[in-house]
Amino acid sequence: MFSKILIANRGEIAVRIIKTCRRMGIKTVLVHSDADTGSLAYEMADETVHIGPSPAAQSYLLQDKIVDAVRQTGAEAVHPGFGFLSENPVFARRLEAEGIAFIGPNPHAIEAMGDKITSKKFAAEAGVSTVPGHMGLIETTEEAVKIAREIGYPVMIKASAGGGGKGIRVAESDADMAEGFAAVKAEALTAFGDDRVFLEKFIVNPRHIEIQVLGDKHGNIVSLFDRECSIQRRNQKVIEEAPSPLLDEATRKKMGDQAVALARAVNYDSAGTVEFVAGQDRSFYFLEMNTRLQVEHPVTELITGVDLVEQMIRSAAGETMAFGQDDLKINGWAIESRIYAEDPYRGFLPSIGRLVRYEQPEEGDQGDYTVRNDTGVREGDEISMFYDPMIAKLCTWGETRIAAVDGMARALEDTHLAGVGHNVPFLAAVMDQERFRSGALSTSYIKDEFPEGFHGVPAGALQKDVMVATAVAMNEILSDQAGDTSQRTDWIVLIDREPIGVTVGYDDEEALTLELVEEDRVLQLSDIDWRPGLAQFRGVLDDEAFTAEVKRVPGGFEIRSRATKARVRVLSPHHAELFARLPEKVAADTSKLIQSPMPGLVVSIAVEPGQSVKTGETVAIIEAMKMQNIMKAERDGVVKSVGAKAGDPVAADDVLVEFE
Repeated sequence: MFSKILIANRGEIAVRIIKTCRRMGIKTVLVHSDADTGSLAYEMADETVHIGPSPAAQSYLLQDKIVDAVRQTGAEAVHPGFGFLSENPVFARRLEAEGIAFIGPNPHAIEAMGDKITSKKFAAEAGVSTVPGHMGLIETTEEAVKIAREIGYPVMIKASAGGGGKGIRVAESDADMAEGFAAVKAEALTAFGDDRVFLEKFIVNPRHIEIQVLGDKHGNIVSLFDRECSIQRRNQKVIEEAPSPLLDEATRKKMGDQAVALARAVNYDSAGTVEFVAGQDRSFYFLEMNTRLQVEHPVTELITGVDLVEQMIRSAAGETMAFGQDDLKINGWAIESRIYAEDPYRGFLPSIGRLVRYEQPEEGDQGDYTVRNDTGVREGDEISMFYDPMIAKLCTWGETRIAAVDGMARALEDTHLAGVGHNVPFLAAVMDQERFRSGALSTSYIKDEFPEGFHGVPAGALQKDVMVATAVAMNEILSDQAGDTSQRTDWIVLIDREPIGVTVGYDDEEALTLELVEEDRVLQLSDIDWRPGLAQFRGVLDDEAFTAEVKRVPGGFEIRSRATKARVRVLSPHHAELFARLPEKVAADTSKLIQSPMPGLVVSIAVEPGQSVKTGETVAIIEAMKMQNIMKAERDGVVKSVGAKAGDPVAADDVLVEFE
């Protein structure tokens, strides 16, 4: 077994690898860029080596720097994590030539399966069902349009070297293809240094299901069953689970057998994932094989009890797998929510900045569910514009799917973030949706359920009760601390501007009783855990534990209960009557402005003052987090002024174009 491993990665996956290495008694070396100096992984590693500036192309993607760090520290092996050099056969071969173990599959397997075009040809020859498409490289937009017509729209444009949801567009028409082809090539070149693109038929209402495989250097290969990754936006996975609620045992075995056969054909000898697109009728087609550890590997670990990082290390060290297919069983259900620094209220656009607050749910057994939180950041850390904006992978396990989903909803309640936009409210909204809870998933789920984007969820009965109880309890606590002797018990609680009459009483020293006057109902609030300054209010409402995110604001409180956020005021009946007479504030008119939706870099401005623009025409392209975002005109008009030029850095809400 290795005594020292170098980790050629960063963030949460570097932390994840370090944890397993510690348990195995293996020393770790972490390479890091300027941006990651002092990170959580940096502090956890036994040794660190600085390898360059923050951009990945000047640090994590430089093979010479990685190899030099190995020589400098005496590490015997390199774990590449995912992304960066993890699926680069040239890097794997170079390490092999240097006598350094690569903790991943052999270079031949990476080469055969890592390239999407080659892997599809290979799979077809091996008898694996594949999606109809054009497997050859496409050089020009005209050629792409011609091929797309032959395949039949809708068509997916994909970067051959793609991954992580980058370098993918769906084209519904010739116009979409003409624009999307150029955009995908540009994204692919920026993100992967490889602008090769191919096309395949887009399966309508599909599901994304993948099989985890594991092999050693002695010909042993097993399937660790399936994961469903259908909840996606911009082709990037957001919520994953294991196993898939779609599959029956026969389909699960068939997919597993195909995945193992494909892995065996290339002598696969590490952790890898065979991805399929599945129809709602359980038909399935091979998409690609990821020859690395997947972001969503924790859900497989939770249902199988197998540490995939450990098995990768053991395989790279030449050990024989200690178990066979018959030893593996599915135990319970696991859900993973990817918590990103992105603003769901602004189209999920990346949000960068300092994480000024980060309160995490308690890990381990919570009774009906178990929590695991894989994170690479701490309170006070900076979310950098140079890398993917992931904060954490929050996972829950339960004996049943509903137990895991309910556990995830509670774990998300117990997650508090401030300083950057984040998608926790959106994730909470999905957990509460009946469609998700029923398992009726597809890759169009987010578009189907949130066609106008995510704007929060109106307060339902449960959220109203939580907000009323939370606001009244905080008001009581603050009144006591202020020495209020009025002993008032009748209040009007305004959720935004909706009035709810409440009479307050005490059952004992700990529990509040809240009579909702108009509804003739009584709520009991106990186990209150809050004091001024805390951002989370915890309590038990009618025997159900809950956590609400709270903030004192002028005139009251801002309270978030799962996906619902509202301004809540606790007023006397007289003051509530006066408040009702105040006019509502009207939002400023920004209909004539094209504003930058996020901090980023201007790639191009396609218009100039005096130019007439039609609805849907591209006016600007902004790049951030390695993604190009195309800004289009939402109305016909004439350009009055342009506020930026190519190469300019811009902040969120900066005006790019103003119309007359």
